[in-house]
Amino acid sequence: MGSVVLKSAGPSAHASGRIAPEKQAVLLSLLLVLVTLALYSRVVRFSFINFDDKLYVTENVHVQSGLDWGTVQWAFTTFRAANWHPLTWLSHALDCQLFGLSPAGPHLINLVLQCLNVVLLFWVLLRATDHLRCSALVAALFALHPMNVQSVAWVAERKNLLSMFFFLLALGAYRWYARQPRLVSYSLVAVFYALGLMAKPQVITLPLVLLLWDYWPLQRTFATEAAASFAMQRKAAFQEKSFSWLLMEKLPLFTVAALSATITIRAQRLSGGMKGYPWSLRLGNALVAYVRYLGKAAWPARLAVMYPYPRSALTLWQVGAASAFLFVTTALVIAHRRRRYLVVGWLWFLGTMLPMIGLIQVGGQAMADRYAYLPFIGLFIMICWGAADWIEQRRMPVAFAAGASLGVLLALFAVAHRQLGYWSDSGTLWTHTLQVTTANYVAEDSLGAAMLERGSLEEAMQHFRTAVQIEPLDLMGNLVLGNYEAMQRNLPQAIEHYRKALLADSDPLLKSEVLSNMGHAYRELGDEVRAQACFRAAEALRQGLPK
Repeated sequence: MGSVVLKSAGPSAHASGRIAPEKQAVLLSLLLVLVTLALYSRVVRFSFINFDDKLYVTENVHVQSGLDWGTVQWAFTTFRAANWHPLTWLSHALDCQLFGLSPAGPHLINLVLQCLNVVLLFWVLLRATDHLRCSALVAALFALHPMNVQSVAWVAERKNLLSMFFFLLALGAYRWYARQPRLVSYSLVAVFYALGLMAKPQVITLPLVLLLWDYWPLQRTFATEAAASFAMQRKAAFQEKSFSWLLMEKLPLFTVAALSATITIRAQRLSGGMKGYPWSLRLGNALVAYVRYLGKAAWPARLAVMYPYPRSALTLWQVGAASAFLFVTTALVIAHRRRRYLVVGWLWFLGTMLPMIGLIQVGGQAMADRYAYLPFIGLFIMICWGAADWIEQRRMPVAFAAGASLGVLLALFAVAHRQLGYWSDSGTLWTHTLQVTTANYVAEDSLGAAMLERGSLEEAMQHFRTAVQIEPLDLMGNLVLGNYEAMQRNLPQAIEHYRKALLADSDPLLKSEVLSNMGHAYRELGDEVRAQACFRAAEALRQGLPK
């Protein structure tokens, strides 16, 4: 495979009028930033979204107090939002200190982080592979792919951007360590990894990614003649090690990963985020979701903020077809293992997606665009290096490759630009979500909440009624409908909705509100015994919640 190696331009390069590779890299970095800004600059005019933004910012008194010592203590000790991510909380607190509760500020910071991640990805790939064009194209796909719109346009997904930032720093620092194994360089990798986990535990698979990075592009293991000339270029830079040695080398990082996993599972259990779906349903959905992610990567249409979880077991043919597709693809990648980037890209996708694929189900989504933010980099590596090899083998002109690349990027820009527009406000976002998904009671609830904020009471109630028709034990829908019936003095009907809400298996905070409201309804009916029982149960739930 041909590569553009970063070397100082000699006299011949200047004489021919060509731009030196170092300058090309700087110019491409600037171009990547400009393209990212061109796509995402309008987010600074967007509103907060009524889905987690309240939890993270607009109704979070700790975050709104800014960066004081009390906030720092709270950030490092809370399991709120079913996670332990103190850096994310502190970043939101800094937003509030700098911008107040204006949504423009947090959106601007998200945009800046996306620009940094795009440029970091480009330079990490470039330094590891010395391939200028492929590295730039992977970064451009990362910048423009519509599946990444959710991570940038949603204030509550600051954690995605922050964790990726530190992940890329750790990956870049690892090259320094591999070139000059020292305690200081290894420690830097570990520090960046820990910081990434403190932003969002999605980067927990970094030690596995580093093992892949040892295989390609660093070629620290299994170096054979079949690895082509690229291995010879890097032999002097990276000393070959056995796989067992490389595995032992990462034991401290695996220890950090185990600690993070323990904390995360505890946080999710205490916050009621984990769902007790049957194992067969979780496994089936995971297999199908992998294939659906691949479909969204190739054809990013009908994107939504919330994809409903299957309400019953998936059909045998769906699970079987997904399993067969994944097996055949894996077999093809192994058959072409001489092209190491295929193995690395495919296992990167499968491995980094594993914590979010739903084998341990958290939340009510079958899949989520934001979960693809890190895993899709593996697919982009496969596509870009594979296309470069294909074009080189057929000796196609550079103009063809450039034209095809530009056409793909322009198409992605157009689709992402349209997708971004749906994130302007809650009403627009959830209206679109209902247009592209079916039986989505979360979207019905959220659109109903948006209608309530606009003062459209009856229209809002219709959405909540639809939500409980889809999911009779919907906590939010039954809570709001119970409150509505209580306002209308239909207290028995209100209590019935509250009872259904209490049968839901999540969100202790909302359940405490349900119990409190039920207590007031019983009091209005003159049943003080049941009222007091509800109040005591509500207080007990609140006492057990993460602060």
